[in-house]
Amino acid sequence: MSVEIKPVRTRRELRTFVNFPEKLYRDNPYYIPPLVFDQMDTLNQEKGAAQDFCDSRLYLAYKDGELAGRVAAIINRKANAQWNHNEVRFGWYDFIEDFEVARALMEKVYEMGREYKMDTVVGPLGFTDFDPEGLLVDGYDRPGTMPLIYNHPYYKDFLERMGFGKDADWVEFRITVPEKMPERFDRMSRLIAERANVHLRPLTRHMVLKEGYGLKIFHCINECYQDLYNFTRLPDHMAEKYIGFYLNILDLRFVSLVENEKNELIAFGITMPSISKALQKCRGKLFPFGWLRLLKSMFIKYEDTVEMLLIGVLPEYRNSGVISLIFMELLRKFIDSGFTYAESNAMLENNQQVLAMFENFEHECKKRRRAYTKNLNISI
Repeated sequence: MSVEIKPVRTRRELRTFVNFPEKLYRDNPYYIPPLVFDQMDTLNQEKGAAQDFCDSRLYLAYKDGELAGRVAAIINRKANAQWNHNEVRFGWYDFIEDFEVARALMEKVYEMGREYKMDTVVGPLGFTDFDPEGLLVDGYDRPGTMPLIYNHPYYKDFLERMGFGKDADWVEFRITVPEKMPERFDRMSRLIAERANVHLRPLTRHMVLKEGYGLKIFHCINECYQDLYNFTRLPDHMAEKYIGFYLNILDLRFVSLVENEKNELIAFGITMPSISKALQKCRGKLFPFGWLRLLKSMFIKYEDTVEMLLIGVLPEYRNSGVISLIFMELLRKFIDSGFTYAESNAMLENNQQVLAMFENFEHECKKRRRAYTKNLNISI
């Protein structure tokens, strides 16, 4: 039985690449399909937002003529320069339960890495930190959230069999939203705001469209996350893709901002009602009726869970309690809107500030995911 690897060259092949997980996870109740149009845009090697500082190749695997896997090999030149390393990334790595298929795909990643004189392979990572990253290594029996990877347990076994080891771990939490706001939180909010000389500011559509708050949030993200694992500082032209687009479709009631005495943005929290069930029903497709299901979940009849997508505080304010101020403000909104649960995005396992906040609530660590690494000189 033979494995054949083919490069993706046409839009039709790109669609096959994007849709492969739909075949692989068709009967899996925990898989959340991504938005197909967003994946097509991200992976478009001519028009993708990250292509001006990334080189990439996409591959499909066939076993005995049947589609059996996919992988993206990526050189992020900006990240390599920023972190002073020589890494080739692998992402969008999916395959049937066949070690030879998994290894044949990874060989293509090695091939690109050696061609570009890289010394290390790492992943799963995307072009940037806004793309899906981190292999699921615990929590296979729990539904995922929209921006994150789902994969079968055998992925981990195959990667470790190929000689990969842990580079970084992320954890995800599910918090039970209390029925009412603890009284002490109101006192804490006032005290933090007074001591740090900051104030909360609700985000409005006018602020996004007329006051450039999409770009302000984007700049704040670059500053807040600059020291996080493999983070890539992104240029302004990507703000429309990564922030402007989502701010134009999100319910802004679930976005909170903090400004200082000069009305400068110093912290943010971006959350949204979960659309996981809606994505499962429409299989990630907007047409013919997927858009209606998504809009209903986002604005009309919420699911029981809200997703905490991004939260950040500028480095100089990290010890001021501002992150607690953001979280308490968001919690107030979750309670008022009747959510039962709040689920965090993936956060690094050593993010003590955020983890400490969760200790005040009934919570559980529901998933763990991992970035793997391997020296390219090791052949397994």
